[in-house]
Amino acid sequence: MQAVILAAGMGSRLGKYTQHSTKCMIKVNEETLLERIFDSLRSAGISKAVLVTGYCSENLMSHAVEAAGSDIEITFIHNKKYNTTNNIYSLYLASSYMEEDDTILFESDLIFDETIVKDMVCCEDSDLVAVSKFERWMDGTVTTFDEKRNVTAFIDKSSFKWDNCERYYKTVNIYKLSKEFFSGWYKPFLEAYIKTCGNNVYYEMVLKVITNICTTKLKVFDVTGKKWYEIDTPQDLQTAETLFKKEGQLEEYQNRYGGYWRFDNLKDYCYLVNPWFPPENMQNEIIHSFGPLLSQYPSGQRVIRTAMASLLECSEEYICAGNGAAELIRILCSEISGRCFIAMPSFNEYLNSLKNAEIVSYDTYSDNFRYGADTVIEQSRDCDTVIIINPDNPSGNFIGYEDMEKIINACRERKQRLIVDESFADFADPEIRYTLINDDVLESNPNLVVIKSISKSYGVPGIRLGALCCANKELVGRINALLPIWNINSFGEYFLQIFPKYKNEYTEACKRVSTERRRFSTRLRETGMFEVYPSQANFIMCRLKNGSSLQLTQLLLEKDFLIKDLKTKTGCHNDDIVRVAVKEPKDNDMLIEMLRIVDFKGER
Repeated sequence: MQAVILAAGMGSRLGKYTQHSTKCMIKVNEETLLERIFDSLRSAGISKAVLVTGYCSENLMSHAVEAAGSDIEITFIHNKKYNTTNNIYSLYLASSYMEEDDTILFESDLIFDETIVKDMVCCEDSDLVAVSKFERWMDGTVTTFDEKRNVTAFIDKSSFKWDNCERYYKTVNIYKLSKEFFSGWYKPFLEAYIKTCGNNVYYEMVLKVITNICTTKLKVFDVTGKKWYEIDTPQDLQTAETLFKKEGQLEEYQNRYGGYWRFDNLKDYCYLVNPWFPPENMQNEIIHSFGPLLSQYPSGQRVIRTAMASLLECSEEYICAGNGAAELIRILCSEISGRCFIAMPSFNEYLNSLKNAEIVSYDTYSDNFRYGADTVIEQSRDCDTVIIINPDNPSGNFIGYEDMEKIINACRERKQRLIVDESFADFADPEIRYTLINDDVLESNPNLVVIKSISKSYGVPGIRLGALCCANKELVGRINALLPIWNINSFGEYFLQIFPKYKNEYTEACKRVSTERRRFSTRLRETGMFEVYPSQANFIMCRLKNGSSLQLTQLLLEKDFLIKDLKTKTGCHNDDIVRVAVKEPKDNDMLIEMLRIVDFKGER
């Protein structure tokens, strides 16, 4: 068995990363793609490799010799036409070698679990194409196959149909081809295809022709669930570095601040959304209007504020509509000076945005992260501004309406600005749920500013919506003047427009979160691993009885479960506190089962 590695391409989409070297010389976490390929060959017992070079061939050859060492014998083939041909021509140049020996064929821009090659070599089937269940991030040729794993079609971009994607498996661009298959089937079609269609196409087109004409013994080798990634762009490189990080992977994920849809196997219990909203019929309505929403400008701020006012049942002159609550928090906090009260731990966006204020923090740690009106009023006595997140993040602490009234009255009498963030308020139990976004409340308290993230409770963080509500028209006017006229995109505008039709479904979705939160809290306690804190949000904060939060979080991440480690959160003090999102029951139960079976010793 030998390897053939196609590495002639220029990799122009990678920009600076391939300015003086090829794609397979790119380092992912300090190891080049070619070094990783050679590691996989060693693991599979393969000691011969044919490397087709082209762009920057001298640099590549030198690197390949060093990476191969004494245990892999390399034969170099140079594609002089690398800048005008595609990989079909590189494969053609290596064809004489592939007629002589069975081959593992690679494209050189891959990073993958090295066990894939070893498993393919050990498989009794002589001709294989590695495939993985099609996911959203994938691009390129896909396959279909029958119940006996025989490939029935290779489907390129021109024939790809999104309606059929559930049937598709993406080619991983690793093949096991016997010399008999290559000589008897592939090479004749390869030569005919080049003669007819030229050499600036992909070698998969030959496989497409073969499978369209007749049935072959080429079978799929399913690697779904194993890690692999194709690196064509700088963004692909970032994703690959996160996916294949051995040490510090948790930090890599956390520093992305989202975008986890790129990691289909990752089960995210870190970021906080409503699992039951928007409902399927609302999503379908948005999909139906996708074309116009994508291709046409959204309305300006004035129209967006009217739509936001309808959703929140508040007068539009009291509203600022933001590209997520974070945009509004940043602008509002830039206006705050003097002494500013906030209970800790809390949402870091406020702390990071209060550049001109003296932060007066109240540490809730000794009170089991609970606090109410008396504490807030007493601790904020000498402050100019009071900030309350209700329910608080990450503790889930909730201040009921009577206590909130006491705080509102105290702040009004002291002439303090009061900022209340209600981003998670809709998840509170129905019997205690309330909102301060009410014209009468706002007009009676012009010092009151209410912030609300639409992304979290309405389940649409991808379209970025948030609101600031205040009866101080001068403040509202200043903030609106600082916002771009088109800060909300068409998808966000359309969501606001059609929401009233789904208001009952939203209310029901929030009730379901409340019900599931109680059940999930009980199940977390039953593991025996945690002290579980009461919460009125769509997340639950837990203290480990043994072991560190970092240990547990890293161990779960190895199993593709991501929870929030609160070790670095100001006010948590110890390294034993985590936060988990409340998701659908099947997902929550999946986490519980993983907690039961994961090898967590709880040692410090």
